Amino acid sequence: MARKSLISPEISPATLSLVLLVVLLSSSAIHAGHDYRDALRKSIMFFEGQRSGKLPPDQRLRWRRDSALRDGSSAGVDLSGGYYDAGDNVKFGFPMAFTTTMLSWSVIDFGRTMGPELKNAVGAVRWGTDYLLKATAIPGVVFVQVGDAYSDHNCWERPEDMDTLRSVYKIDRAHPGSDVAGETAAALAAASIVFRKRDPAYSRLLLDRATRVFAFANRYRGAYSSSLYHVVCPFYCDFNGYQDELLWGAAWLHKASRKRVYREFIVKNEVVLRAGDTINEFGWDNKHAGINVLISKEVLMGKAEYFESFKQNADEFICSILPGISHPQVQYSRGGLLVKTGGSNMQHVTSLSFLLLAYSNYLSHARKVVPCGELTASPSLLRQVAKRQVDYILGDNPLGMSYMVGYGQRFPRRIHHRGSSVPSVSAHPARIGCKEGSRYFLSPNPNPNLLVGAVVGGPNVTDAFPDSRPYFVQSEPTTYINAPLVGLLGYFSTHSSWR
Repeated sequence: MARKSLISPEISPATLSLVLLVVLLSSSAIHAGHDYRDALRKSIMFFEGQRSGKLPPDQRLRWRRDSALRDGSSAGVDLSGGYYDAGDNVKFGFPMAFTTTMLSWSVIDFGRTMGPELKNAVGAVRWGTDYLLKATAIPGVVFVQVGDAYSDHNCWERPEDMDTLRSVYKIDRAHPGSDVAGETAAALAAASIVFRKRDPAYSRLLLDRATRVFAFANRYRGAYSSSLYHVVCPFYCDFNGYQDELLWGAAWLHKASRKRVYREFIVKNEVVLRAGDTINEFGWDNKHAGINVLISKEVLMGKAEYFESFKQNADEFICSILPGISHPQVQYSRGGLLVKTGGSNMQHVTSLSFLLLAYSNYLSHARKVVPCGELTASPSLLRQVAKRQVDYILGDNPLGMSYMVGYGQRFPRRIHHRGSSVPSVSAHPARIGCKEGSRYFLSPNPNPNLLVGAVVGGPNVTDAFPDSRPYFVQSEPTTYINAPLVGLLGYFSTHSSWR
C-alpha cells in the first residue's frame, strides 16, 4: 500500500522545494546544536568495544579484554582478530566486510574533515582488513564465519569467557559464495585506497588480494546462503542474491586499480546483474543504491559517459528517499526519522544518509542538481536531509534521547549486548558461565559497562523506544550501523553550519 505524500499535491512546483526545506529546518531546530566532533570520536571508539582477539596497548575501552585467541585452530588456521558484529560473540564475515568497506569509504570521502580522529578511523579499518587478509590467505577459499550462532545465542556471556562452539565455516570452489566474497573484495579494494599513501606496501597487498578474491567470486558463482544455509540463515542470510556484490566488488576494484577490465565488467554486466534493481536499498545485503552512487561520481566528474545509466539510477534513488515524495518502501516518522521495513532500522538511516551526503558532494563539485518531478533536489537539500537524520540519532527526536551510548545526557542504558551487560573481568574476575549470564540479561538495571559510541537499532515508526535488552531489534548495536555514521559525523564535525 503506497504511503501518502507528506506534502500536498496542491502546493505549486515553485514552492515545493522551499516548503520541504522549511519542514526539515524547523524539525532540526529542537536542539541548539550538537558536538559532532565528540560524537565522531565516540562512534569510532565503539569499534574498539567490538574487537575480537588480542587487544593492543592503546585500547581505549579498558573494560574489554583479549578474547577468542584460538579462533581458526580447529581448521588449522589463524582467524583471531576481527569484529563481533553486534551484541553476540560470533564473527560473521559478510557484515564484517561491509563494515570495513563503509569505514573505508568514510575515510576516503570524509577523512580530511575528521581531524585528530582520522588516525583512529584508519585504525578501525585496519583492524577489519588484518582479519580479512587472514580469512582469504588460502587461494580459492574464504573463511566466512567463526562461531556457531545457535550455540552462541543460547548463552549470555562476555566474549572473554566464551565456551561456545567456535566452529569455522568457509566457501570454496565446490561451495561458492559470490556475495560474501564480492563484499570481501570490495572491502579490501576500498581499504587499499585508504592505505595508498599511508602504507604503500600494505595497500598493494590489499589490492592484490582483492583482485584474487574477486576473480574467485566471479568464476565460482553462487550465494553463500545456499552453500551454508543452516549456518548463516536466518542471521545473515543473503536474501537479495549475489549479483549486486559482484558489481559492487568490480566498482571498488575499478576505483582502486583504474584497470579497464573492471570497467568492461561493469558495463557488460550492468543489465545481467541488475544494477537498477531495488534502488532505495543499501546495507550489508543489498548494494544497489551504493553501486549507483559510487559509480556516478565518475559520470559527474565528466570522466565516464559510458556509466550514464548508473547516474540515472542514482538520481532515481535520491528521489525515492526524499521526504514529501511518495514511495511504498520509505516512510518518515512524525518525529522525522527515515523508516524502512525490517529489523534494526538505524542501519537504513545511517547507510542511506551516507549515500545522500556523498552524492550531494559529487553534485556540488559538478554543479548539478537532481530533478525529481516537480521538485529540484539541490546538494544543499540532500545534505539537510542527511543532517536531519544524524541530529535525530543524537537527540533531536520526540523522546529527547540520544541513540548513541555515551553521547548526551539521556541515552540507552540497557542495550542488547553481552559484553556491556555482564560485569567486566576487572569487576568480576571469576568466570561467568553460559547460563549464569541470564540474570544480567533479565535484570532491569543499566548495563555496568558503557559501550561508548554504540548506536542501537532505534525507535519504531511511532518514535517509541523500549530501553530493554529483550527488545533486540531496537536495543542492539551493530558495526554496520556505526560504519556509515563515521563518515557522516566526519563531515558535519567540520561543516555543521554550512549553507
